[in-house]
Amino acid sequence: MDLSLVIPVYNEEENLPLLYQAVMDAIQPLNLTWEVVLVDDGSRDRSPQILTELAEKDPEHVRAVLLRRNFGQTAAIAAGIDYSCGDIIVLLDSDLQNDPADIPTMLKKLDEGYDVISGWRIKRQDNFATRTLPSRLANGLISWVTGVHLHDYGCTLKAYRREVLTGFRLYGEMHRFIPVYAHSVGAKILEMPVHHHPRRFGKAKYGLERTLKVVLDLFTVKFLLSYANKPIYLFGGTGIILILFSLAILLFLAVRRLAFEIGVLTSPFFQIAIMLSVLGFQSILMGLIAELLVRTYHESQGKTTYTVRTAINTTPKDE
Repeated sequence: MDLSLVIPVYNEEENLPLLYQAVMDAIQPLNLTWEVVLVDDGSRDRSPQILTELAEKDPEHVRAVLLRRNFGQTAAIAAGIDYSCGDIIVLLDSDLQNDPADIPTMLKKLDEGYDVISGWRIKRQDNFATRTLPSRLANGLISWVTGVHLHDYGCTLKAYRREVLTGFRLYGEMHRFIPVYAHSVGAKILEMPVHHHPRRFGKAKYGLERTLKVVLDLFTVKFLLSYANKPIYLFGGTGIILILFSLAILLFLAVRRLAFEIGVLTSPFFQIAIMLSVLGFQSILMGLIAELLVRTYHESQGKTTYTVRTAINTTPKDE
């Protein structure tokens, strides 16, 4: 299978027939073997029935995956990837705001040697105050923290080579961070302007509360990318800083005692110094425990601490 389109669906009964036709118009002219994996995320309207009908109508191209309840967009995307077969995976929304007509151009960009093509909704057709502005702020924060500079992390329309999607699982709202994970294994990423249309049917499923979830997930992503293999750098570094603060306070108290004969034990700074030193040692011990867990994780599952793009005339020793 050359191409898999993965589309999460939640209460989009009016959009699905139009979406199917738009996908057919965009992909059929291409000389590819392809499939579209439609994942119903516990819809409460007729979306599951429509997906079933589409799958029965076009068994060659349409796959329908019906989840038992609403697990969220990230879980639906993860399920779609798991049930897809294509060497190239394209993600897009089911609300017709993403335009399937952009997909052929994205595939051409992949042929130029890129591993990820990320859509950029330059002319976004959403409410500015509740969606566009928070999205821009979140995009800037994510770019700054991760070092992967994209204008539009929230655009679902993205194309990936399958190999850059292996080795990690998606949780929370982390589907928007897939380019960051891909970058961590050396993927070449290109951001491409794409069309964005106003919603014709139904209503938006997300509001301002989603921004908070994204910020919280960003902490997790930063930790996994920077410290997952060497957690002692985070916990040990924090512990050393706390101990140094403690020593500085104790030195200040000692100098004050010698110079001005002010008691040490009665000062609240003494209790603060002791607390900081205890927290520092605890943080270092947590780092050592985390190091043991990381080694158990890698060695018990045979996971490497590196990823290989290409190997020529050679194979791993255990093969």
